[in-house]
Amino acid sequence: MTGTYEVVVIGGGYAGVMAANRLTRRDDVTVTLINPRPTFVHRVRLHQLVGGSHEAVVDYRKVLADGVRLMVDSVTRIDAAGRHVEPASGGTVGYDYLIYAVGSGSADQNVPGAAEFAYPLATLEEAERLRPVIAAAPASAAVTVVGAGPAGIETAAELAEAGRTVTLVCGGVLGPYLHARGRRSVAERLAALGVTVLDGPDTQVTAVTRDTVRLADGRELPSEVTVWTAGFGVPDLAARSGLSTDALGRLRTDETLTSVDDPRIVAAGDSAAPSDLPLRMSCQAAMPLGARAADTVLSRIAGERPAPLKQGFGAQCISLGRRAGIFQFADTSDVAVWLHIGGRPGAKVKELVCQGIVRHLADEAHKPGTYRLHRAPGTARSRQLLRAGRAEAPAVAEGAA
Repeated sequence: MTGTYEVVVIGGGYAGVMAANRLTRRDDVTVTLINPRPTFVHRVRLHQLVGGSHEAVVDYRKVLADGVRLMVDSVTRIDAAGRHVEPASGGTVGYDYLIYAVGSGSADQNVPGAAEFAYPLATLEEAERLRPVIAAAPASAAVTVVGAGPAGIETAAELAEAGRTVTLVCGGVLGPYLHARGRRSVAERLAALGVTVLDGPDTQVTAVTRDTVRLADGRELPSEVTVWTAGFGVPDLAARSGLSTDALGRLRTDETLTSVDDPRIVAAGDSAAPSDLPLRMSCQAAMPLGARAADTVLSRIAGERPAPLKQGFGAQCISLGRRAGIFQFADTSDVAVWLHIGGRPGAKVKELVCQGIVRHLADEAHKPGTYRLHRAPGTARSRQLLRAGRAEAPAVAEGAA
């Protein structure tokens, strides 16, 4: 193949923007980013949008390279054989390579009443729908947050700090990722904010009504506003397009993030399932995956063998309102260790991380190739593959030009 290479990136989140920016390293690559929104969603701040302390959006001009064409639209189908995508607005957009970075969202809510009466919180539109509901509710209104992962903890703390009466229903363990010491620190902060934490297996939600939440042990909690942060889902675009996916709908790839079906399609972010062992949902994974996906495409264009994924994690950070937080350290296998930074220092670290995300994207936009975190030693990934009995398979063979 000679001349200009057309690369389409589907999805303008952390992974998609990083990939699109990095692709501009080559002058003979034309990059089109297709995203349904005209602004970049800073997803890790959605709980702040609900609480009224941040808008959770950034102008694309601050994080997207000038050479990237932004197309505000949704993709309804990928035609891998024809090498084009079909936007919702009509027509087709052709590509030589495609980066699939559609991200994730709320899971299908199969708990009776949840879809009708609970407010999910995984997308900008969901947060914007919830914000006026919270604002209009009386100060004394009972607010129930379902789900004890980072989103649930952060939302509960944000609303409680604003004076709301909040119950956090864990459905299991509070902060499952956290070390026991970190979990105690989070529990203490939530208690200080007045959050009622209900944990244990009997706190699974079995039904939601307009003004109650019913638990597995038979309790019915009064709830004028129910916020749903439990579960994980991805768009079904890959499955609808006839591409191989895992059970949740993530695109199945090899360790170079290349689709197992088509060497012209590369995945990144929450919607990727390399070797059927997807990484933990986080911007800490999304941006390196975006950089790795771009490098895979650039390697193929250059006629080189793409490098396999080497991904490690070092921590998880959770805000606990505006005045406290926790930075939970982990080992290279992404297992939390005893060390954490809590309280006000934890809040400062979390804020630095949030600011750093935008800065990394902006730096890559202004000088593509500067981002290097995806090249850090990733021994944890190799061990994970070995434990699963899977060798690092070679990249899918290059197809005809």
